Amino acid sequence: MPMQATTTVPLFSAALRPDRSPKIMGGWVSLAVATVLAAPLAVIVPEALVPIAAAFVGGVTAMSWMTWHQARQRKVTQQITLWPDQLEVVTLNGKGDRLLKRFDPRTVRLVLHRDDYERVVVMSLRHGNEGFELGTFLSNADKSSFAKAFGTALRKARQEA
Repeated sequence: MPMQATTTVPLFSAALRPDRSPKIMGGWVSLAVATVLAAPLAVIVPEALVPIAAAFVGGVTAMSWMTWHQARQRKVTQQITLWPDQLEVVTLNGKGDRLLKRFDPRTVRLVLHRDDYERVVVMSLRHGNEGFELGTFLSNADKSSFAKAFGTALRKARQEA
């Protein structure tokens, strides 16, 4: 007798990741341009060399920290999988720690906080008194798009239950 393969497809599945565009690169370019433009000033006015050097050391330190922080934030992901009887949210933080949260789709609520222009700024799941924020690293446009698709799937899961 041949073996029968069974496949279960989730109602909804999404992998949320932060924007990976190199936004911090503009800061490094600006710092390089400022260095080139300030070099003649340091030669013409040698008394200003110490304050100029201190400002550039501070700028390099700040840019280095921002680059490191952005690299860690890029590692953050959330995998959301909605089954008819269960909602799973797996969060991987910048340190590599994995957090798995499970919710009952019949009792969990998607709560959206909007700004004055009706853009979604915070998405969270509410289960009783417990709250869990989704996609903190997403842009407002991405949050709105995700919330619309996820809200529709969550309603479908409630209807099927």
